[in-house]
Amino acid sequence: AEGPVFSSGHDLKELSSEDDVKHHSQVFELCAEVMTLIQKLPVPVIAKVNGLATAAGCQLVASCDIAVASEKSQFATPGVNIGLFCSTPAVALGRSLPRKVALEMLFTGEPLSAHEALMHGLISKVVPEDKLEEETMKISQKICESSKSVLALGKATFYRQISQDLDTAYKITTKVMVDNLTLRDGQEGIEAFVQKRKPVWSH
Repeated sequence: AEGPVFSSGHDLKELSSEDDVKHHSQVFELCAEVMTLIQKLPVPVIAKVNGLATAAGCQLVASCDIAVASEKSQFATPGVNIGLFCSTPAVALGRSLPRKVALEMLFTGEPLSAHEALMHGLISKVVPEDKLEEETMKISQKICESSKSVLALGKATFYRQISQDLDTAYKITTKVMVDNLTLRDGQEGIEAFVQKRKPVWSH
């Protein structure tokens, strides 16, 4: 963020009664497409949050794979207070937070502090503002040490199995573990471990 706000979500001027239902549908459909694309990307997506994240801005944080926030950050879905319930942000919130915490945010519009957001699982880590860039880059660099193809397979599988029942999730992931072993990098990683050397990834 530049200034006190990370993202306040939709521009409410775009949602006035001067625009028709078709325009409003396009706004929300595009937003949903962006949020789902984040999870479909083959690389991990990290939110680096420094400030207030509200409504679709909070949805964006909840949709990312990892979220690192400064201590001054806050998270809210205040749409209910202006007569527009945050129903689309609720999709991401409801998948990131315990139900009662998500519903309290949605029903009251009151913000969570960065530490509350961490405690409830909306974000991964809270750091002092002056350490935000350093900590985010540290996570990014650690991820970049791994095989790109293995990460892509793992991310796609995680999101595929998470909504399934336990038996189905294990069936999916058991097959993927076997598929992972057929990847060049799957074999390279095991060989490198056995030979006590650093792996050389295909990318």
